[in-house]
Amino acid sequence: MKIDIKKLGKRDIAKFNELIWVFEDVFEMDPTSRDEKPSDEYLNQLLRKKSFFVFVAIINQKVVGGLTAYTLQQYYSISPLVYLYDLAVASEFQRQGIGKMLISSLLNYCKGIGIEEVFVQADEIDSHAIDFYHSTGGIGEKCVNFNYPLKT
Repeated sequence: MKIDIKKLGKRDIAKFNELIWVFEDVFEMDPTSRDEKPSDEYLNQLLRKKSFFVFVAIINQKVVGGLTAYTLQQYYSISPLVYLYDLAVASEFQRQGIGKMLISSLLNYCKGIGIEEVFVQADEIDSHAIDFYHSTGGIGEKCVNFNYPLKT
């Protein structure tokens, strides 16, 4: 099975939409949320931003996993940070090294553009995610995440 990892560019809206469908499935999101998804025009705007990255895993021209990440500028250093926002692999392709390939591709890309550090959050109760990030060389830190919901 040949797995291609690709960083999406501004012309890859179809692949980005495929990845969003993978996220919806893996994260068990409400299928009616597709009606509320931002337009392709908005998603294209995201893909054109240098501060937003999308990497996908492709098997037989089908997106089976991927990740999204954002660049954060610092004021303590001129080297930016990258926040890995979402990562998922379709359930039938999990435990085959695809997630590790995605992380490796992101880390290599970030090294190449001078990123100081990549970080990701995982819910404390999500032992699979915590074990996965440990297995990819991630160093866990104890912290408490606070959210301020502004939309009801």
